[in-house]
Amino acid sequence: MASPGIPETALPGEAPAALAARLARAKAERIAEAHPDAWVVGSDQVAVLDENSVTRVLGKPGTASRCIEQLTATSGRTVSFLTAVAVVRRRDSASIEFVDTTRVRFRNMDRATIERYVERESPLDCAGGFKSEGLGIALCESIDSADPTALIGLPLVRLAAALRDAGFDIP
Repeated sequence: MASPGIPETALPGEAPAALAARLARAKAERIAEAHPDAWVVGSDQVAVLDENSVTRVLGKPGTASRCIEQLTATSGRTVSFLTAVAVVRRRDSASIEFVDTTRVRFRNMDRATIERYVERESPLDCAGGFKSEGLGIALCESIDSADPTALIGLPLVRLAAALRDAGFDIP
């Protein structure tokens, strides 16, 4: 695994799904530059909260205070986690791309619960400030997804299908 060093800033007017797809593709293409014959997998996730007909992208919070603010906004609400994957091979410009959507309904949470979670889990580098694979699962009321692995940042069911499409023998 390699870090491509791609800035994760949205372009003006860029829709959340387009942002996730662009970043996944850019990450894969950056690594593929050094490995033109290899199939390279890039992935990115964006959390989206719809508030009163306004779409709000919840990025990686970076600080505890921003994480607490984001999680407070999600209390009792549904957040869509858009996970984009790009599988690319530079040699022949081959590409397989998709975006998976997982909807998480958060339970009603008071500030003490959120602060305790942020202190214990420190999910500052996760979209929406939330890690379902850790203590964050206790913040959920329900999770709706066709691919249960997508929420951790890489939809493995769909990735296996993409790799089979690319010619890999996946059991």
